[in-house]
Amino acid sequence: MDPSHILKDLSAKVDAGFDDAVEQLTRHVAIRSVSSQRPDDVKSGAEFIAAAAKDAGASDVTVVTENDGLPAVIAHWPAPEGQPTVLLYSHGDVQPTGNLDDWHTDPFAATMKGERLYGRGTADDKGGVAAHLAAIRALDGKPPVGVTLFVEGEEEIGSSSMEAIIANHKDALAADVIVVADSVNWEQGVPSVTTTLRGVVDCVVEVSTLDHALHSGQFGGIVPDALTTLCRLIATLHDETGEVAVDGLQGFAGPELDYPEDRLREETGVLDGVQWVGQGRAVEKMWTKPSVTVIAIDATPVKDAINVLPASARAKISLRVAPGQDAGEALDALVKHLESHVEFGAHITVTRGQLGQPGVVPLTGDKAEVAKQAFALAWGQEPVEMGTGGAIPLVTDLQNAFPQATVLVTAVTDPDSRMHGIDESLHLGDFRRAILTEALMLASLAE
Repeated sequence: MDPSHILKDLSAKVDAGFDDAVEQLTRHVAIRSVSSQRPDDVKSGAEFIAAAAKDAGASDVTVVTENDGLPAVIAHWPAPEGQPTVLLYSHGDVQPTGNLDDWHTDPFAATMKGERLYGRGTADDKGGVAAHLAAIRALDGKPPVGVTLFVEGEEEIGSSSMEAIIANHKDALAADVIVVADSVNWEQGVPSVTTTLRGVVDCVVEVSTLDHALHSGQFGGIVPDALTTLCRLIATLHDETGEVAVDGLQGFAGPELDYPEDRLREETGVLDGVQWVGQGRAVEKMWTKPSVTVIAIDATPVKDAINVLPASARAKISLRVAPGQDAGEALDALVKHLESHVEFGAHITVTRGQLGQPGVVPLTGDKAEVAKQAFALAWGQEPVEMGTGGAIPLVTDLQNAFPQATVLVTAVTDPDSRMHGIDESLHLGDFRRAILTEALMLASLAE
């Protein structure tokens, strides 16, 4: 079906239901579904989504768990005879808020200010859930193709149950097109489809030099302390330019896109005079090359400092894996580097953590062309094909499970949404356009 023929009707229906979509999102944000801290609230969030799917006309809704993990919701609008099925994915769990005093609004009371709705999860990714449901409601709860809504509750903690859920519910999740609404648009008002994603692995490295702390004046200068030794080890992860210096990690040239430096400085909030690290173009360093970050260190707090040589110290290290490299292979390279670069004969223990695969998601094929046309009608322009440095390991899991499906990684967010950060927000104009895009795709994919 030509989406241009139904644009006016669907646009009117999206507008008529938009306040309800915002209200539903507001109620969802109020559920404090922080998967790393509040599993009971994640379960409440799953129940909320299941009820919303039923209200949107789903013929059956199931809340599933595997391996004692957190729940996922699977809801169906069955395909009419001969029509394809579209899987709509989002996640309902969110990140912790950080320091509440830094927020300008209550993170769990969605607050409208100007054209933006502020609150934890408005953008990442309860906004995606709300967009899926609003698109289905714009089609009167009876889409002309099959629709499966798949909303998980563990994305922010690594999706540890997803492989088992996909394996054990493969028939229920089978689809011809998969829409993963969990990325970021090129900029506010300009849509994107993400075609590459970095993976993520991490580990905790502990360095020990003593069996107990020693007086720093009595033994300093001859006994290596663990914290300095750990810092020296961490320093070997990058060269003098800030380029990652771990052998065995891969990367490749990024797309021919210019990421303006003034925009990058504004989006990041980097301080005056601070220089960029690494080599190559910005889109390569952010999207198609590995990066290594020390995300935490356990050591004596400054306020509790005493004049001793620390006996042990540890750090958590996160590695973003370039598209095309196996995440396990990258983690092996990181562990090997740490174990071989520790100095002074210090004892080292490396504990492996999460492992999420990167992804390559080409925007090709007839169904991708239908999606491009839907974007063009809803936004006034075709989507930018871009990469992202963030990880969505589920994309690779779904590609492996359904290799014939066309996968589209879309977004309701923009670079100002501050996903995971303080004052997270959703631009309501882009939210409306995302809903209309999905409604047009569902309508125009009917054969």
